[in-house]
Amino acid sequence: METNKLIQVKDVYKRFEDGNMTVALDHCSLEIRKGEVVVIVGPSGSGKSTMLRTLNMLEVPTSGEIIFEGVNIADKSVDINVHRQKMGMVFQHFNLFPHKTILENLTLAPIKVKGEDHRTVEERAMRLLGIVGLADRAHDYPSQLSGGQKQRVAIARALCMQPEVMLFDEPTSALDPEMVGEVLEVMRDLAKHGMTMVVVTHEMGFAREVGTRVIFMDQGKILVDEDPKTFFEKPENPRLQDFLAKVL
Repeated sequence: METNKLIQVKDVYKRFEDGNMTVALDHCSLEIRKGEVVVIVGPSGSGKSTMLRTLNMLEVPTSGEIIFEGVNIADKSVDINVHRQKMGMVFQHFNLFPHKTILENLTLAPIKVKGEDHRTVEERAMRLLGIVGLADRAHDYPSQLSGGQKQRVAIARALCMQPEVMLFDEPTSALDPEMVGEVLEVMRDLAKHGMTMVVVTHEMGFAREVGTRVIFMDQGKILVDEDPKTFFEKPENPRLQDFLAKVL
């Protein structure tokens, strides 16, 4: 295996046993290399979030393989929690612990899950809060922060586990428009520093500007996987042309 291939999705099929037997992912294959920013776009219900959630097995594929750092994490014999520690996940809703301070939100998992030294983790957490512009709010509680600030804390919390890859599931969709920019700015900075990222988003400007590749999904299939310039300026797929005409 090439060392720069961090994640390989091989012929992943996902069907929800919901009475309708909904096919969410229809034989999808994808490679994500270290340092890439892969942006996944598409209409609602196209399978974007399901694809992202299969990367760390929050959704278990019906069939197919998810190879992460050379290990098929879709294999039932694999301890998925060991691998999840290397994958940071940021959701639409911030999922912060309301009864813990911002600093405690960041330090809890590295200390409890990874058994790291308290002082080392706290120093790292403060450095990360500085990076996301919230070092002065370390001892506040989530209820004292705006939505954009909470999402920046959620990003810092994921980074505090020192992940190999960051997964973002529509991280700005629950925010007021004026707060979107501050979260995207943090994500831009991560990309500049070489963090591998997979981002499901409706923010086409971010996809065009920050993405190294843009993937278009529809009806559970990956229809297009291109560099941003080709994706936005020379789309050949008719379904993508129709989509871009509506969102740009």
